[in-house]
Formats: sequence, C-alpha cells, structure tokens
Amino acid sequence: MRDSENIRAVEAAGANWMGFIFWPKSSRFVSQCPSYLPTKAKRVGVFVDQNVDEVAQKVSDYALDFVQLHGQESPEYIQNLRNLCSTGNEKPFAVIKAINVCCCADVNTYKAYQGLVDYFLFDTKAEMVGGNGTKFDWSVLEAYDGNTPFLLSGGIGPDDVKRLHTWFSSGCGSAATRCIGIDLNSRFESAPAIKDVNLLQTFIDSLTSYHHS
Repeated sequence: MRDSENIRAVEAAGANWMGFIFWPKSSRFVSQCPSYLPTKAKRVGVFVDQNVDEVAQKVSDYALDFVQLHGQESPEYIQNLRNLCSTGNEKPFAVIKAINVCCCADVNTYKAYQGLVDYFLFDTKAEMVGGNGTKFDWSVLEAYDGNTPFLLSGGIGPDDVKRLHTWFSSGCGSAATRCIGIDLNSRFESAPAIKDVNLLQTFIDSLTSYHHS
C-alpha cells in the first residue's frame, strides 16, 4: 500500500494488517510517506536484505507494528535488528520471516529461525521476490511441525475462498491450526500497490461467511 485514499478504503474493508514495501526494486516501493497511515489496521514494513539501520529507521518513521523480512536474512541479522531497536525509544515490533516454498525441504528451512521470530510467512518460491501471483502446493506445509504461527501467502486470489475453506477445514497436519492469516496482494490489484477494494471486500465477506457456516 502507498496511496492514502486506497489505504483508507482497504482499512475500511476489513484488512487487519497492511503492508508497506521498502525494498527499492519492488514496483510497490514506498518512496515517501503517505498522508494517511492506518490507525486500526496494523502496519507491516517489508524489507529484503537491507541494512539493519535502515530497517530501524523505517520502524521509527512509520511506527511499524511488524517487520517482514523477505530476503536471505540470517538468524544473526534478526538478533542484531532486535538489539539495535531495543536500545532506542521505538515501540516494540514483531518479526515476520518469509520462507519461500516449493517443496517440503524448503518448508524445513524455518527451523533456523524457530524461537527468533514471531511469525513465519510461507510464500511461493520464484525468481522475483514476492508479488508473483502464483501459488505453491499447500500440501507441502504438512512438513511444518513448528509452534510459531504463520501467514499463508502466494497468489491467493478472489476465486480461492472455497479452496481456503477446504484447506482450513480438512487441516494439513498441524499446519492449518498454526495459520493465523492470509496474505492478499497482487491478485487484488488494479495497478501495483493499488487494491481493488470491491474485490477485496467481496473476498473478505465470502471468507467470513464460510467461516461462520
């Protein structure tokens, strides 16, 4: 997200968390602070192998609730980031580590970060980092046996309500019980960083109806 009016509309549609991409190579890069930032939805800053000082500055400037690390950041990097931010006056933030997935072996890379991060995000492995609009086979998440909650990502679109409901209902080992959210991005866009609010609202309403039925 980066357009103020679109941010307002998406927040009103019921988004719980909202992403701001601070990686300059992304078509969704936030180059300047929008005039409106969400007050109800939590703020997620997305970074890719960036200097910890730069990340810490964005945490402060945007009052981020979450830092999402979408590159090859090491466990040591994450510890250094936490140490740096704990010495200042920044409010506490949670760390989300993205795990790019194609097969079970990819899922198991989470183990290096267990206990260091607050959430994982399982996304589709591809040449481009994030926002590819393509899915991975969710059944590989049967390999996930960690206790850290995670977000499901990777090309989830308006036509996936029934598939998501089936996945949550049938379970996927212990994985479905650890999934606390769904990442929605490229397949709800009318342009990079601009969400189609009608599509998003319909999806949220439909998924909620399935959940309560």
